[in-house]
Amino acid sequence: MTKFLENKCIVIIGGTTGIGLSAAKAFVAAGAKIVITGKNEKNLDQATKTLGSNAVSVHADATHEGSADEAIEKCIENFGGFNGLYHVAGGSGRKMGDGALHELTLKGWKETLDLNLTSLMLSNQAAIKKFLEQNKGGTILNMGSVLGYSPAPQYFSTHAYAAAKSAIIGFSKSVASSYAKNNVRVNVIAPGLVETPMAQRAANDEAILSFIKSKQPLDGGRIGQASDMDGIALYFMSDLSKFTTGQVVSVDGGWSIS
Repeated sequence: MTKFLENKCIVIIGGTTGIGLSAAKAFVAAGAKIVITGKNEKNLDQATKTLGSNAVSVHADATHEGSADEAIEKCIENFGGFNGLYHVAGGSGRKMGDGALHELTLKGWKETLDLNLTSLMLSNQAAIKKFLEQNKGGTILNMGSVLGYSPAPQYFSTHAYAAAKSAIIGFSKSVASSYAKNNVRVNVIAPGLVETPMAQRAANDEAILSFIKSKQPLDGGRIGQASDMDGIALYFMSDLSKFTTGQVVSVDGGWSIS
């Protein structure tokens, strides 16, 4: 792989499984030094062993204040710099009480927003503070979802999750606008349905997979793979995107146009 990320030191919030781990592997292959965070110690240990000497890990809950700051400081301590943040952490709030509005619980609403939006605000805030302190610019890439602007009510009515992912777009654009003068770029990836640990309910449902055949028609009509996000993540974390900020890119197999 071309070393697009040579001399880049990157923190991935939520880099132990799924999209985050796939990106971590791609970043290391492209020459980056990385720090990954996660709250499941077993997954964290396995990911760290897989990634090798150019990666270190931090056991942390992304919803806790200070966890991203710790990861950024570890990146500087181990690799001598901090150039970019990729926030992947988040997930479905269905088990916490998220769902259609007439069934949504207040607990589900609050916990889903914390998991997906508050965690992202905290990591972005930590990154911005460090970029301003370093005065060298930097890049932030946030994980959105097509459900933030392209609903599919038959199978995916989780309204707190949709609200959080929609808010990530507005938040990211606002931050991008404020810090462009500091040469800080902020962009968003919006995946469709991707086969990750979070998506097992959908990935193992024949009716949903049949729906996905027409909803995500690219490449034969299939569920996405975590590695489908790697190319655009490499672009945004590298200098290839040095003149791009405030953008939302759908990597959804055609979901948002189908």
